[in-house]
Amino acid sequence: MTRQNSRDGSDPGAYALELKDLYKNYGMADIIRGVDLQIPLGELHAIIGPNGAGKTTLFGLISGLIAPSQGEIYLNGRLISGLSAYQVTRLGLSRSFQVTNIFPRMSVLENIRCACLWTAGEKYKFWHSAESNPAIARRAESILDDVQLTGRQNTPAGVLSYAEQRALEMGIAIAGGASVILLDEPTAGMSRHETDRMIELIRAIRKSRTLLIVEHDMSVVFGLADRISVLVYGKIIRTGTPAEIRACPKVKEAYLGEAA
Repeated sequence: MTRQNSRDGSDPGAYALELKDLYKNYGMADIIRGVDLQIPLGELHAIIGPNGAGKTTLFGLISGLIAPSQGEIYLNGRLISGLSAYQVTRLGLSRSFQVTNIFPRMSVLENIRCACLWTAGEKYKFWHSAESNPAIARRAESILDDVQLTGRQNTPAGVLSYAEQRALEMGIAIAGGASVILLDEPTAGMSRHETDRMIELIRAIRKSRTLLIVEHDMSVVFGLADRISVLVYGKIIRTGTPAEIRACPKVKEAYLGEAA
């Protein structure tokens, strides 16, 4: 169901993602406590916060892996709270995980082709070869170039380096036609060189998409994000530009420390 009007009278189509009074509790434990957030189309938005703040739970709610206890989630103006993860994915939202989610025994190219099949509306036909569809082949090769894996197309995905697997995961999200991509700690466990490469990749794929990232490396966050939201004990205490977040006393006290 597509929402016609937002509660504040704004155009719902202006937001790629909108969270309204979102709660998640497990028994007496409140994990997410009344989150309100609007992310415009094309924005790269970062969520930061201390361990246990509820960042992973928030991603689970948005992507449909977890059902909210209360509140509403809209994707491009369409109500998605209560939908399953696969339904949310088909509506144009994709998520990467802290643990890479790929088909390890398939080649890099085959991983991308599988996602391209869904976008083309062909799904999986075991009696047809994906190689027989030139449009899918061209799209897969283009995406491999976008994520800088062209030279690894015939390599089993499971033997790629960790950084390459994260790049492949982004390629799968792009191939699936996602307009909104959630990146969960995209540079975790990477060397400085790998992190720099991932930053370049994120900048490249955001050109026609909306990105929401959770990241602990503050140099990555402040170097990439258009805006940042600070989540503490399940509540957003501040949303603003990188400069505004750096200058906010509440954020310094809660998370960044006075050295920020």
